Amino acid sequence: MPAIVPRGSTRRAITEINMVPFIDVMLVLLIIFMVTAPLIVPGQVELPSVGQAARQPERFVHVTVARDGALRVRDGTQGGEGEPVALRELAARVRALQGDAAASTPVIISADKRTTYEQVMQVMDTLQRAGVARVGLAVRHDGAGGR
Repeated sequence: MPAIVPRGSTRRAITEINMVPFIDVMLVLLIIFMVTAPLIVPGQVELPSVGQAARQPERFVHVTVARDGALRVRDGTQGGEGEPVALRELAARVRALQGDAAASTPVIISADKRTTYEQVMQVMDTLQRAGVARVGLAVRHDGAGGR
């Protein structure tokens, strides 16, 4: 026999999500972030500046890395493109150009802008393993913050 349902006591299931507790939690989180944000001190990174070297060293060895990875080495006081050299012979050629003042003669590496980072790092690694103390990278200052 079917159950008789009284007329005034109809119950329905609530099918809507109650958003009030969600909004309360979000407002509390917002307040916490607003209070704690001024207390967080951002880390400062000191990047090297291009303009720190006022002048070029009087004597240096210049290593050029071409787009295809070809290396050229020259004495910095002389003009020209330099002599082509293989990577395995680079350290010996740099030492020969440095001469007696090997500790004080820096090596400057300049590369084509399309050269891969890996090729430049191989040159730097080869020079470091050979004991060359002063190795630097040549930069071009465009006047627009080096962009």
